[in-house]
Amino acid sequence: MGIENKHNDLELEKTIVRKEQLVEASQENREPLIEDEENVEESVLFDTDENKKKEDKDEGEDELLMFNKRLKEKEAELEENVVKFQRLQADFANYKKRVEKEKSEIFLYASEKLVCELLESIDDLERAAEQKNENSDNEALRKGVELVLKKMKETFSRHNIEEIEAIEKPFDVNLHYAVMQEEAEVGVEPETVIEVFQKGYTINNKVIRPSMVKVSK
Repeated sequence: MGIENKHNDLELEKTIVRKEQLVEASQENREPLIEDEENVEESVLFDTDENKKKEDKDEGEDELLMFNKRLKEKEAELEENVVKFQRLQADFANYKKRVEKEKSEIFLYASEKLVCELLESIDDLERAAEQKNENSDNEALRKGVELVLKKMKETFSRHNIEEIEAIEKPFDVNLHYAVMQEEAEVGVEPETVIEVFQKGYTINNKVIRPSMVKVSK
């Protein structure tokens, strides 16, 4: 009986030792699994963070591209508006110049029609002044006409109304109106004014009446 009990106790101890070993082995096998699970979770979290960062970066790049596109559109719009403003400014400046020129011309040539009508009276006075007469009364009248004619021409001169020089001058279609041609005398160049039938005049260098002339040929 004593031997059998010892044997049983020994078997029991072995059984207990085996169980302890099995438990230890089981624990050792579990710990790596737990560590692996933690690593997997950390890896998943890390990948999620990386993906989020990448998505944020991509979204930021898209926003930057969109911003640059809108900036270029606004710059082009601004440049177009500047060009339009410069064109309008130039048009307005030209308009002002044109208006000033028209006003100046109106002022300069406002008396043109009146002067043209007065020129007929000047012609009559000149013809009267050229008449020679031995009668003293007529001579006094002629001198009075010459005096009036002189004063009128002085008034014309003050208003920039000038007589066109024509006699012995080269014919100029802008200044002269040829009504006759005649063979040139010796020493006279062709296309030269040799006689004036009616004097021409300018106002502020603008021809208001050309000289009516005879031209050599």
